[in-house]
This record gives sequence, structure tokens and C-alpha cells, in this order.
Amino acid sequence: MSWDQYGPRDDAVVPPMPSAPPTPQMPITPPPTAPPPEAGPPPAPALPPAPADGWRSAAVGLLNLSGLGIGYALLRRWGLMAVCWIATAILLVVALPADPDGLPGGALVLYLVLLALAAVHGAAVGLRTRLSWPPRPAVALVLGVVLLAVPAGGAVLYDGARDEATEQMLMDRLERADAVVRAAGKQPFATAESDYRRALAVYHALREDHPGSRAAAHVPDRLKTYYATVGAPYEQERYCNAVAPLKYLRTVPGTMGKKDLGTLSTWPDDRLATSLYACASQSLSSGEADWTVQFSDLLSTFPRSAQAAKVEPAVSSAVDAAVKQVGGDEPCAAVQRLESLSSQVGGLPGEQAGVAEALDKDASRADRSASSGTYACGVDQYKDGSFDEAVTTMDDFVKNNPHDKNRARAQKIAIAAEVAQTVPTAGKRLPTTASGGSISVTVKNDSPDDIRVLYTGPVTGSFTLKGCGSCTSYSLSSTLVRGFTPCDDSGKNYPQRTIRLPVGTTYFVHKSQDSSGKSPASDTVKLSPGYIYTECAYTTGFSY
Repeated sequence: MSWDQYGPRDDAVVPPMPSAPPTPQMPITPPPTAPPPEAGPPPAPALPPAPADGWRSAAVGLLNLSGLGIGYALLRRWGLMAVCWIATAILLVVALPADPDGLPGGALVLYLVLLALAAVHGAAVGLRTRLSWPPRPAVALVLGVVLLAVPAGGAVLYDGARDEATEQMLMDRLERADAVVRAAGKQPFATAESDYRRALAVYHALREDHPGSRAAAHVPDRLKTYYATVGAPYEQERYCNAVAPLKYLRTVPGTMGKKDLGTLSTWPDDRLATSLYACASQSLSSGEADWTVQFSDLLSTFPRSAQAAKVEPAVSSAVDAAVKQVGGDEPCAAVQRLESLSSQVGGLPGEQAGVAEALDKDASRADRSASSGTYACGVDQYKDGSFDEAVTTMDDFVKNNPHDKNRARAQKIAIAAEVAQTVPTAGKRLPTTASGGSISVTVKNDSPDDIRVLYTGPVTGSFTLKGCGSCTSYSLSSTLVRGFTPCDDSGKNYPQRTIRLPVGTTYFVHKSQDSSGKSPASDTVKLSPGYIYTECAYTTGFSY
């Protein structure tokens, strides 16, 4: 536009305007008003919603994934930020200190759900809400990516702490097993064996289930202590007590495996062989019966060992010692010892060790020595007044040694002992093999039973007489009548026998040979020169 078109012009005529008559003016007085109240500065006008920004939305979501609510802080949503802090604090309380089993599954899932909700919600709010800082969303996005290292680093640190807690738990388990071993070492093996097995199971589990752990790395050294503790009786030279624990240690490779044990797998072998030999030798020397168990184990388990080679010489020496003892103060004990040795040595398994033939010879020698030593035993029993035992012993000797030089005297001793069972005085002197004499003694049988006549004194012997067919038992009252004289009926043919005896006291015993259990009768006669003696056997009821 231009003033030329619409402005006033010089040549234009403007008609005059009619003037209005003046109007009278009345003064107007305004009503009184209260003074206006004092007020602060006016509120800042509300910012209009920011235009949608995907980068800002992503930045807020990433910042909230840190678990610290930083996205809400940049949006000035302080309450929601506090919720994030509280959730993270609760998680830390639950998670720390780290446990080998890790976080409870429910707690971790709930926290991750909360983080996801915070990220999604923060991203939605941040889409159209300006950030208080930084001015550019790209910087916030980079900050969000950087702060993701917080939960990631926390997870790594927690895994490390959990691994350390696991290591500590395993070390505690190892220490408890070590304590069990130490306590078991103070008890007898029979009592402590179950504890040893329990500790071994822990060592095996550490190596098998946690091979890379510090505790598993300590197991080999612990096993050395384990072996030394279990096998301590050997080092203390308590060889009999060492046998059972050393046998147990030989079973450990079946649990741990030779790879983990190394040289320990054969550690008990030589010690066990030594313990078996030493224990058996001690028992053999002291006359105990269980020595064959240890020698049998030694010959079977370690047949080619140096200890096994000592078995036969030890047995041979024991037989020699028992043979010498037959001539000592306790011949019967020596005979029993030889009898035991004969059967025990014969039962040893010497085939693998190559000593079976030598052991058989030792057993045969012990048997022969026991048989011949029976004579000395019987003599000792006779001297001790054990006449019943002496009879049995001498009868066995006579039966089992038909060619022994002492057989004849053994027969005499058996007869004398049998007489002494009825007349103990007859056993005061040990009989000899002497026979005959200058005095004639006739023994008659006035009884219906076959009888055996035994006598001892300066000479000893026995013979039998048939029963008298026409004879009967006398009543007890008839034997008390004055002038009673048996074997005096001229009409009877009494079975009889005449022997010759030397001067001195001779003890006679008459025994029925039937099975009626009649008691023997006895007579003691002091024989003098110039006389002829008659012995008469008769029965009165159940006695002679």
C-alpha cells in the first residue's frame, strides 16, 4: 500500500462536521475500595509437552535398568526413583553376604520384573518429557549404556563372592573331616573305623565333585595325614593292633582311586606284611592260638615277601622249643603244645610261598614228638598223684607207640596208677620194669565173675582169672562170722594163678570184668621170706 492511494490529498474538500451542543458534566465520586492484597510473583507458566523423542525414551529406560532409578531422577520423578532404590536395597539385603546356593529364585525374578517395569515405564514417560539434565538425549543414552555396567558388574562381583563362599564352605567341610580324623586317631580302630570311612567319603566327594576347588587341592596332603593317623599303631610297634587298620588302608584305593593316592596306594603293604609276621610270631612264642590267622594271611596275601619267607623257620623253632619242654617241668603242657602245633602247622597255606613241604615236615615232627612225649606226661601225672589221668595217658602211649623204648615201663606205670586209684599209697613210688621174685603167691578166684588182678610194689604186673562156675557171692553177714575162710572148699576147682614176687609190700587190686559196675577190692600184703602166700577173690553182693 502507499499513502498515495489512501492518505489525504491536498486538493480534497472535507465537509465540516456539525458540532453537538455541549453536555453538562456532573462530577462522579467512585465508591471506596479495599486496597489490593499483596501477592508473590506469578507462577511460571507450565511447559508444554515436549515433542516425542525416541532417543530420550531409550535413554530413560536404559538409565532405569541400572536399578538406581537414574532415569526417573532425570525426569524429576523422585518417588519412583525412591522405589527403585528401595527394591535394590532389599535385593542387597537378601543377597549379601553371598551364599554358595546363590539368591533365592523368587527374589531374583521379582527384582528383574521390577527393573523391566521401571525401564518400560521410564521409557514411556521419557518419550514426551524433557530431561532436567543433560540437555541432549544422546548424552543421557550414552550414560545409560555406561551405567548398565552397575548391574553387570554387581552380578560379576556377586558371582565371585558366591564362588568364594563356596570355596570357604568346601574348606570348612575339609576342616571338619580333618577334625574327625584327629579325633578318631585317639580311639581304638574298631571304634573309629566308621569315622575314618566318613572322613574318607568327604575327601572323595571334594575331589570328585569339586576338582578345581582349593579344598580339593589340599586333599592329597590330607590323605598323607589320614594314612599316618590310621596306621599309627605300626609306628608305635603295636603290630597286632596295626593289622586291622593297615588292612583297611589297603581298601582305600577302591574309594579314592590310585591316581589321587599316588604312592599311598601301596603304603600299607610292607607295613602290613611286617605286622602280620610280628604279631603271629609274638602269639606263636606265647602259645596263643590265633597266630595261624596272621601267618595264613601273610602267606596268602604276600607269598613272595621277605616276611613270608620267615614263617617256616619261625614254626620250626616253635616245634623245637616245644620238644625241649617235654623234658622240662611241664611235659603235659609241652605235649598239648606239640599236638596243637601239629594240627595248626598242617593247616597253613604254604603253596604260593613254596614252603608247603617244609611245613608238612614240621607238622609231622610235632605229631611224633607229641606222641612220644606222652610218656613223660604220664610219668609227671603219676608223680603228681593224678592217677586217673596217668592211666589214660599211659594207655594212649602204649597204643600209639608200639615200638617205643619206654612202652614196657609205660605199661607198668599204667597198672600201678590203676592200683593207686583204689589204694593211693601204692602210688608213692614209680614202678620199674623189674619182674619175678623169691616168694610164691597164689591168687584164687572164688567168685562167679572173670576178674583182673593188678599188683604193684617191688614189681608190677597184672593177669586175669576166669570165673568159678560153681561159686556164688557170699552174703555180707556170712563174711562177718568168725572163722570165715573163702577159697577153702576142697570140692571146688578154683581158677588160680601163682606168681613170684620179691620181699616187700605188694598192693593187690581185684576188678570184675563184667559190666555190672561192681567195685574193686584191694589187699595190701607185706611179703617175707620163707612163706607161701595165697590171695583169694570173692564177692559179697556188689563188692569183692
